[in-house]
Amino acid sequence: MSKQTTDTDVAFISALAELLNKNDLTELSVKREYGEDDSLEVRVVKQANVVTVAAAPAVHHAPAVHHTPAAAAPAAPEDPAQHPGAVTSPMVGTVYLSPEPSAAAFVTVGATVTAGQTVLIIEAMKTMNHIPAPKSGVVKRILVEDGSPVEYGAPLMIIE
Repeated sequence: MSKQTTDTDVAFISALAELLNKNDLTELSVKREYGEDDSLEVRVVKQANVVTVAAAPAVHHAPAVHHTPAAAAPAAPEDPAQHPGAVTSPMVGTVYLSPEPSAAAFVTVGATVTAGQTVLIIEAMKTMNHIPAPKSGVVKRILVEDGSPVEYGAPLMIIE
């Protein structure tokens, strides 16, 4: 892979992010074919005023790029997604705070959790995905309601 190809991919990804903002879109997914065994898949998702880009190359390797629009103001300190203890959604789905509808919640505000402990479930495509605590600490805030839909990267709770 040449530097020119990488620079071209970065320019392409930046253009997609600008297109997302210009047309007030929330998500854009593109697969760019370079040849029979060479392609680049890019998914650009906009949340709040930040655009996140994930690139998944098939054969040639382009870097993942995180692009913040120039017109966007810096995130406010109270933005839960920017909190260092934020647990974010690894997928799109429906969030459940307990293992069953009549069962107690996995965690509550003020509960102490250990790294790896299940803190909630996200159902995606009829599959229940247990979401573990990324670190040990105390649950300070739960930012979602049981049974509500969540987007990829959405803040779910704060653990300090």
